[in-house]
Amino acid sequence: MTINKKDARTIVVNEEMFKWTISPDSGYAVFVAESGIKKGSRIEVIIPSECSDYWTSFPNVGDLNMRVVKPADAARFIAQAIELGWEPLKSSAPMVFDLVGEVLIRRK
Repeated sequence: MTINKKDARTIVVNEEMFKWTISPDSGYAVFVAESGIKKGSRIEVIIPSECSDYWTSFPNVGDLNMRVVKPADAARFIAQAIELGWEPLKSSAPMVFDLVGEVLIRRK
């Protein structure tokens, strides 16, 4: 499965192009990235976030974790995933990580 082009953003990390997007869900968001050059594998980062709860809780949003993923975060997630063994050009199942603080922890 590839990232939908209309929903994707591009970023260059270590001189390689990647596509990335965010998929919100209840209580968390999923950051998804893959090579922007060749079909291979992708990463999925589970991020604690209550952004999708915003609309159901409005105007009481003061206690919600409203984590927003910025391009600098995307670059950091991709670089960390590569350091942890992700090979974006190699065809394989997605590598799934949890974001703990600012560190990716691979799910088993």
